[in-house]
Amino acid sequence: MREVRFPARAPEGLGVELIGVPPGADIDLDLRLESVMEGVLVSGVATVPLAGECGRCLEAVSDTLSVDLQELFAYPESESGGDDEDLARMEGDLLDLEPVLRDAVVLALPLTPLCRPDCGGLCTECGERLDDLPEDHAHDAPDPRWAALQDLSRSTSTTDNQEK
Repeated sequence: MREVRFPARAPEGLGVELIGVPPGADIDLDLRLESVMEGVLVSGVATVPLAGECGRCLEAVSDTLSVDLQELFAYPESESGGDDEDLARMEGDLLDLEPVLRDAVVLALPLTPLCRPDCGGLCTECGERLDDLPEDHAHDAPDPRWAALQDLSRSTSTTDNQEK
């Protein structure tokens, strides 16, 4: 068994639409490598920085995420798993951790990242952040379903004024 701890550079595209790991950012890997009959069992923790935007108000969001990693890398000459394409294999003495890291990080990312758990989002009328607006913020927009009645009311008022 061998324990290793080292930083690695983040690859491109490690994230989802609203949040992800900035390309080239430092990923802290704390791994344990164990030789087993079928290959090398890699287990440990990866800590990554996150950057993105809030899913409600679109403000910048930054955070860190720690994910558990565990993968068996089969020896190149081993027959374990047969022709299984999903089985990770060693390439000589090298292990490609990127697919394992990508799967773990992307699956652990929040679907809707928030700047704060109680983020109010944006006003549907003016697009301003609700947290920056006063509590009594409102718009006098009539309900479009009643627009025909308002037109009728205006025409009745105009007719009444002309008759007087």
